[in-house]
Parts: sequence; structure tokens; C-alpha cells
Amino acid sequence: GPLKPEITITYIAVSAIFFNSGLSLKTEELTSALMHVKLHLFVQIFTLVFFPTAIWVFLQLLSITPINEWLLKGLQTVGCMPPPVSSAVILTKAVGGNEAAAIFNSAFGSFLGIVITPLLLLLFLGSSSSVPFTSIFSQLFMTVVVPLIIGQIVRRYIKDWLERKKPPFGAISSCVLLMIIYTTFCDTFANPNIDLDKFSLIIIVFIIFSVQMSFMFLTFLFSTRNNSTFTPADTVAIVFCSTHKSLTLGIPMLKIVFAGYEHLSLISVPLLIYHPAQILLGSLLVPTIKSWMVSRQK
Repeated sequence: GPLKPEITITYIAVSAIFFNSGLSLKTEELTSALMHVKLHLFVQIFTLVFFPTAIWVFLQLLSITPINEWLLKGLQTVGCMPPPVSSAVILTKAVGGNEAAAIFNSAFGSFLGIVITPLLLLLFLGSSSSVPFTSIFSQLFMTVVVPLIIGQIVRRYIKDWLERKKPPFGAISSCVLLMIIYTTFCDTFANPNIDLDKFSLIIIVFIIFSVQMSFMFLTFLFSTRNNSTFTPADTVAIVFCSTHKSLTLGIPMLKIVFAGYEHLSLISVPLLIYHPAQILLGSLLVPTIKSWMVSRQK
């Protein structure tokens, strides 16, 4: 159509999101959290090792059910995604947790995700993409890493102006992301051969909420056990950063890794559901977690 998503979305929109992230990320806040190595290791290992492996084991059991196999593959892609740059940080800040650690892990996880997520996708889902492996990384590098670095460089020169004017970075990223989601939904439902039954969709929504709640509870238990050295503020950052997954990086990455793949639309559906689910659940739990953290600190 006139939007030309194969150009505007694949290249321009994705680059715009990460240029915007580069402009808005405060480098000094990330460096202050750099020394909290144990917390960073916990978050990154849980997100990029335990999460995808646990989902894979769970999907071996679900494979014998009548649930749509491409939606199940989509669940696996959710497990392979890195933490998001925004939602985990916003919720950690709302509770009063370790915001600097949340910012660092979200940004660091996104950088790791650029390399690790395509490897995990190809490991768990097989090389179902017609795009050569080198092409995947070169396109990710040009549309994600380069705009992010340029954004950070530009930020150095206009830092004072950014501090004074406070441009609406969140709103800009949300608008661009909305356009990406819109074109993904169009791809999904414009396909006359799409086989999306209501039973599978309802079950997938239920599984996503269950996985989200279970993993939040699991990270909470691990980070608050007796021999743990984490503070209550650290626990808040861990719970949100370890269980949240990036839609901003995820959808563009799926479009690159599975370019031209006929079931790409169905594979994208679980990630499109997981993103609002994590924000909804996180928002509902903010008062409860906040009262727990305050009582623990007292």
C-alpha cells in the first residue's frame, strides 16, 4: 500500500526508534549502576538463558495439544527477546526501586539482545528464515546499533537543550511503535490463508498471563531468599527487568530474521499480547510491591 512498510517500517521506523533511544538514554545514569555486577548477572542470565529454556521445555508438553503450532512458536520467540528499554524502568521508578539498575539492565539487555536473540531464535526455531545469517546481523547493526550510537553522540552536543526542553521521547517512540504494530496486524489479518482459531488465541492469552505471574513470583523468591545480598529496591528492579520482554526490539527483529516467512504474522501474535500484558500486570502490582518494599526497608 501507500505506506510502503517494506521500506518505511523495516528501515526508517526501526532506525527512528533506536536513534530516539540513543538521544534519551542518560549515559551518566548507566555508569552509576555499572558496578552492581551480581544483580546484572542475575537479570541477564534469567532473561536470556533461563526464560527461553523454560519456555522450550513447557512447549514440549504443549506440542501434543491442539493449540496452533505457529502461536506456540511465537511463545518461544517471546522467551528469546531481551528486556525492554522503557516499561521495566517506568514500573521500577513508580515503585521506588533501584531505577539506575533497571536503566542499565534494560539498555545492556537490548545490546546483548542484538547478538543473542537472533542466535536463540535460530537455535530454538531452526533456520526457517531465507535471509542469510550475516545479512540478519548486518541489517540489525545498521537499523539498531548505528542509530543508537548516533543518538548518543548527538546527545553529547545538544544535552543542555534536551534538559531544558525535555522533548517527548516516550510519545515519539510510542507513535512509531504503534505504526510498526499496525502494519504487523495488517499483515496478520490481510492474509486470506491465516488459520487463527479462537480456542488457540484464548489459551495463548491465558498462558502468557500465567507465565508472566509465575516468573515474577520466581524472581521475587530468588532475590529475597535468606542468603541473598539484594536490597528491597534491587528486588523491585530484578522482578520487572527479568520478566519483561521488548516489543520495540522484538517486532523489528522478527521482521528481519523471518523476512518473507509466510507464518511471520502468527509468530508475532504472542509478543503483541505479551507487551500489554506485562504493563497491565505490572501496573496492578505497583501498590502491593511498593507497600512490601517500604515495610522491608523499615
